[in-house]
Amino acid sequence: MGVVYLVRHGQASFGAADYDVLSDRGEQQARLAGRELVRREAALSHARCGSLSRQRATADAALAQLPSPPTVARDARWNEYDHVDIAAHHGGGAAQDSADPRAYQAALEGALAKWVAAGESSPCAESWPRFLARVTGALDDLVSVLGKGEQAVVFTSGGVISTLCGVLLGVPEVGLLSLNRVTVNAGITKIVTGRSGTTMLSFNEHGHFDGEAAGLLSYR
Repeated sequence: MGVVYLVRHGQASFGAADYDVLSDRGEQQARLAGRELVRREAALSHARCGSLSRQRATADAALAQLPSPPTVARDARWNEYDHVDIAAHHGGGAAQDSADPRAYQAALEGALAKWVAAGESSPCAESWPRFLARVTGALDDLVSVLGKGEQAVVFTSGGVISTLCGVLLGVPEVGLLSLNRVTVNAGITKIVTGRSGTTMLSFNEHGHFDGEAAGLLSYR
């Protein structure tokens, strides 16, 4: 079987002027994810990341831990949904507030639910159906180039990962709205593909944050 590891980016800069930058903790998380891939003896022949800064930086930091890393190819289809646009159109303009991230998370989840419900009628630049088609297309294309027993890694975002897991479970909307809230920074999801199709084997693994690294665990 082929294997695809989906790695969520490290912690970005919530509440800062530019969210799309890894925090110091995010850099450490990315390196830990890379070391976890080494511990698993992942034989990676393909690597992908989105075009967002936090995704690219996570890929660079993680792959630097591997003795013989594959060249990472950027593909904007692995980018996260535009949370600012969705919040503006469906969440009453909810703004990031570093002093109260839980309140913002609640506002964003409400906005995401309205975004999904709006379908193609959403005023956002990218509707939920288009986002869904984009990310499933990215996974399908990656799976199509995997040879027998080959492994790939993708550095992407929580909304992308949770949506794809929802797709594989037959409930993409539930994936986005329920799994998304529990994805950890630099968590690892494992997908396998073979004659019987593509299957989610594990979701959001984060054992690499146990023990001494427990203080690095974060969700936003």
